[in-house]
Amino acid sequence: MNLLLLLLLQDKSTEGTTEGTTTEADQQIGFLTESLTKLLSHITVNMWLQALIVVAASLLLAKLFDWLCTGVFKVLTARTKTMADDAVLAALHAPVMNSVVLIGLAVATRLLHFEATVEIVTSRTLLTIGLVVWATFAFRVVGIILRAASKNQNRYHALQDSTFPLFNNLAKVLLFGLIVYMAISIWQFDAGGWLASAGIVGLAVGFAAQDTLSNLFAGVFILADRPYRVGDYIRLDSGERGQVSFIGLRSTRVLTRDDIEITVPNSVMGGAKIINETGGPHVKGRIRIPVGAAYGSDVDQVIKELIASVGDIDAQLVCKTPEPRVRLRAFGASSLDFELLAWIPNPELRGNVTHLLIRAVYLRFRAAGIEIPYSKHDLYIKEMPSS
Repeated sequence: MNLLLLLLLQDKSTEGTTEGTTTEADQQIGFLTESLTKLLSHITVNMWLQALIVVAASLLLAKLFDWLCTGVFKVLTARTKTMADDAVLAALHAPVMNSVVLIGLAVATRLLHFEATVEIVTSRTLLTIGLVVWATFAFRVVGIILRAASKNQNRYHALQDSTFPLFNNLAKVLLFGLIVYMAISIWQFDAGGWLASAGIVGLAVGFAAQDTLSNLFAGVFILADRPYRVGDYIRLDSGERGQVSFIGLRSTRVLTRDDIEITVPNSVMGGAKIINETGGPHVKGRIRIPVGAAYGSDVDQVIKELIASVGDIDAQLVCKTPEPRVRLRAFGASSLDFELLAWIPNPELRGNVTHLLIRAVYLRFRAAGIEIPYSKHDLYIKEMPSS
């Protein structure tokens, strides 16, 4: 509302100079000036004293608004859980006071009845100062809101600590462009050339930084869609498997079990097939141990020994629910193909548990006399070479 009143004053200064033209803004400003003149004429007829009274009244009103912001409203914001509203209220202190004073100065200028040129320059200058004051407030509030949103990652997935600088800079660039456009409009400059130049520069930057922008937007989409998060175990198309250690705006880093960090551009990650072993309703996963038993073996005994082999390893390495199970998968070329299925509490245990289960199965089969067939080759000599 403060800026709106200043805009009305500025409209009076510019549009009112056209002879024979009377706008609604002219009528409102004229009515306001006439009302103030009549009211102040009871005190003094000196227009300089009238202007001084208006400025003094604006200072008192500014202190009143300051008392409301720092007193009444502060009590209300103190009852909320978040600190963002307290920071916004603290930032609102300066622009409210300055806006009230600027309005007083604008009205005092109208009461002094300067020449049209002086009124135009004065009104535009005051409006520009008000624009700068509220622009500073807008920059601070944008940072406060985005910082508060980045702390609530469960609600705002794309806005995190790593992406806060991106969103903060983008918001401030857009805000800066809007402020520049408003400043150009205040001083009645032609904004068409500025907008055309900005468009050409934007196209040039877009073509020059095509790969960078591709990784940038892919990183934002990954953080928003969340196909994987930091700490998840994933498997890439190329076969590498590891834990996601960092998701940035340009790339994703994966730490393998060999303690080797792989950096993959986000544009590649966004278009690749990623297997997330930690995804789903829980982090535990199932491992499969294929086992072959010779034809003629007791199937029930084989199943019993496979189930018993799970109990031979540490109970903390295998989940009790779901229980381990065995499946007879196929009649192989030289064996009955079984598969031992067990659940592990964490994907990083896959390699160790696989090793322990294979060892336990081998020891169980050897003790029970169950043969594990292997490839055998018989060599027949048709004819011995002559001496």
